[in-house]
Amino acid sequence: MRCNTDHLVRLNRTSRAAFTLAEVLAALAFMAIVIPVAVQGIQVANRAGLVAARKGEAMRIAERVVNELDVTGLLLAGSQNGVVEEGVREFRWRMQSQPWLYGDLDEVWVNVTFEVQGREYEVRLATLVDPDAATAISTTETEVAE
Repeated sequence: MRCNTDHLVRLNRTSRAAFTLAEVLAALAFMAIVIPVAVQGIQVANRAGLVAARKGEAMRIAERVVNELDVTGLLLAGSQNGVVEEGVREFRWRMQSQPWLYGDLDEVWVNVTFEVQGREYEVRLATLVDPDAATAISTTETEVAE
């Protein structure tokens, strides 16, 4: 009687190629740790991109507010505020002016506040204005995140 050893060898190779229950559980535990961390990283990167884009929009709005107030002669009128809507986004702005400590100029600030994913952020545009000429001398930008 002849024994077919090829069949036994193939059967033995097949049983060695499978994963054990411990290996499968270890892989699932690893995925349970890695997947939430990866999703959190994607959310942080998404928020950073949105905040950067909104800061650019907010600075453009601040410059527009300064220019409009300068043209209308209201740039040195003390404190003012308002809302600018662009599409579905809302930007709240607040303007303040006061005498500059180092000369005969006035310092004007425009703060623009906006919201990204439930968190509020703010940018500030500051400029010096000659009260006699009532035009902006120079503009500096400062970004502040809350």
